[in-house]
Amino acid sequence: MATMESLIVTVNRIQRACTVLGDHGGDNALPTLWEALPSVVVVGGQSSGKSSVLESIVGRDFLPRGSGIVTRRPLVLQLHKTEQGVQEYGEFLHLPKKKFTDFSVVRKEIQDETDRITGKSKQISPIPIHLSIYSPNVVNLTLIDLPGLTKVAVEGQPESIVQDIESMVLSYVEKPNCIILAITPANQDIATSDAMKLSREVDPTGERTFGVLTKLDLMDKGTNALDVLEGRAYPLQHPWVGIVNRSQADINKNIDMIAARRKERKFFAASLDYGHLASKMGSEYLAKLLSKHLESVIRAQLPAITSLINKTIDELEAELSHLGRPVAVDAGAQLYTILELCRAFDRIFKEHLEGGRPGGDRIYGVFDHQLPAALRKLPFDRHLSLQNIRKVVSEADGYQPHLITPEQGYRRLIDGALNYFRGPAEASVDAVHFLLKELVRRSIAETQELKRFPTLQAEIAAAANEALERFREESKKTTLRLVDMESSYLTVDFFRKLPQEVEKGGKPTSSSADRYGEGQFRRIGSNVSSYVVMVSDTLRNTIPKAVVYCQVREAKQSLLDHFYIQVGKKEGKQLARLLDEDPALMERRQQCAKRLELHKSARDEIDSVAWVR
Repeated sequence: MATMESLIVTVNRIQRACTVLGDHGGDNALPTLWEALPSVVVVGGQSSGKSSVLESIVGRDFLPRGSGIVTRRPLVLQLHKTEQGVQEYGEFLHLPKKKFTDFSVVRKEIQDETDRITGKSKQISPIPIHLSIYSPNVVNLTLIDLPGLTKVAVEGQPESIVQDIESMVLSYVEKPNCIILAITPANQDIATSDAMKLSREVDPTGERTFGVLTKLDLMDKGTNALDVLEGRAYPLQHPWVGIVNRSQADINKNIDMIAARRKERKFFAASLDYGHLASKMGSEYLAKLLSKHLESVIRAQLPAITSLINKTIDELEAELSHLGRPVAVDAGAQLYTILELCRAFDRIFKEHLEGGRPGGDRIYGVFDHQLPAALRKLPFDRHLSLQNIRKVVSEADGYQPHLITPEQGYRRLIDGALNYFRGPAEASVDAVHFLLKELVRRSIAETQELKRFPTLQAEIAAAANEALERFREESKKTTLRLVDMESSYLTVDFFRKLPQEVEKGGKPTSSSADRYGEGQFRRIGSNVSSYVVMVSDTLRNTIPKAVVYCQVREAKQSLLDHFYIQVGKKEGKQLARLLDEDPALMERRQQCAKRLELHKSARDEIDSVAWVR
């Protein structure tokens, strides 16, 4: 079975690793281990004797003193019991390997390190200070000292300081693995105790709260705190512990903490009120009680902590894999990376076109819906109205009317009608161009590997859009050629097969009245309309072929060909600029890597403890 020492020391090491790697809890953006670790948090109002309790447990004067808010950063105090005869010393996490044997220097370093983060102001900071004390006069225990609760802001403090301190304290004590050490002076009405009020909010049943009554020796004569200490006035799941602090006179006389402990034991042993409780009173008993309870909580929670660590390691490794490795510095490796990223984008773009992903079907929609609808809406009725036919035929004849069939009139009517097909042809090209640009945008967004590199994303988008613009111009030329070809050579057989009206003698009619009669113009309109319908059916099939060949096919085969040529000419610095990552993503990778290191370190620490079930 693991010893109490190995359990608490293991958690101590994990807590130190949390601070080194930036896990102070309260960060919703990253998984936190700090909040899962059992801890003893010291809570009390200003002047409640909180500092004196901690110094009594340690047996040393080491905490800054003064008026107002003295503790302005959480102090994680890790106590390590050593062999008798070993010199006591303190060690700060921010000053590794430097041993402090003079505890007045420890006090100064706490103050200096606090000022380093908060400045000389009265501001507070959630970043903890880690102090380890090695001494034969302590038990293995970790305590977290927080700023004292206050009701009003003093000079130099922001108005929000009262709420800021309460929020910081709540962030610790509301954790289910937190053991609350609630400090209340005995010469104060416990109903008004800041510490008990706060602990009752987060721990209404008192399962996690240890009540400590300080200043028992300063109560009015004839009064005592037995109702509280014996659990009648304010019952908790754990026994109350009474403490006798050093008086100001003792502090002024530099009476050391070891002597103060003896004086405290003597007070309880000789007290008529508390003599029967003497064995369960005092700072030494409190330290042993907390150490034993902390060990039992750690033992109970360790399986859940281990499970959380393993789960978080899997999640962080998956996210780091998703975020990708840091960019190589070698130019050849950078070029290879860029080409691989381009190929990843190209694969997704082709999947959109070929049906693996949505979007390509909308191109078919242009040909199957938009183009036919546009062809149907062309204003042929107006162009082939009797009035326009008469006008066009008459103008085509000039000063000499046609003799048999108004061929020039036919040609002009057909040319005018076929010219209308240019609009739908160009519109089809533009519609497909727009869809291809949208697919490029979506493909870049869906290429997970590219998310790290906003500069390269922009370059690929620009190169792809430039290529699509070239494809559009070529496609537009080709589709308009199809229309122009229909105009440049009319299908003669179509007109040869048209029925002609004949006279009774079998000769075609040719009178001047017939040539310019309404019936003749109607026949001309009908014939031209039939020819236009035939051309429309042809273009409805050939325009999509031209668009797909010139735009879709080229986009599939050579979208980034020009970009590849340009990238191949770039030098190392230019390649590096293409692979500039999003600063937020780089920061996220670094944070995840630190958290992964922390959780793996914690797993190793736990694995190093030998367990016997």
